[in-house]
Amino acid sequence: MKLFAGLRREVGHGGAAPRGWQMAWYEPKRRIGVYYPAPLNWVVRGLREFSYRLRIALCAPRMEQAQVFEMQRTHRERVRLAEEYANGYMAGWRECFRTCLEAVEEEIARVDETFDVTGWVEGMPKAKLKN
Repeated sequence: MKLFAGLRREVGHGGAAPRGWQMAWYEPKRRIGVYYPAPLNWVVRGLREFSYRLRIALCAPRMEQAQVFEMQRTHRERVRLAEEYANGYMAGWRECFRTCLEAVEEEIARVDETFDVTGWVEGMPKAKLKN
């Protein structure tokens, strides 16, 4: 690749390419187009693509490692979903407990009204009071 380094031109985003040069590839991170003379751009792009794919093939994990990685990934996902479910369940349980506790506290606060017999008698018809 160093052989072609002298022929390489990098043009920024929106810049004008040199005449007779064509883009070999575009680097989106740097927002730069890499240009080479017209027939050479295909060769350089092919070499770059081939070296990239060769690096990927050589650095790829073995089949057993890939299976272990997949098992670990699915386990982590399952644990994450279980934690989300448990957190939601506990939040719902706490909310329900608070609501029940408020209802019990209201009943305890009204304990004086519960044993007030006059409140019961006022609502009854007079015919039943005679007995």
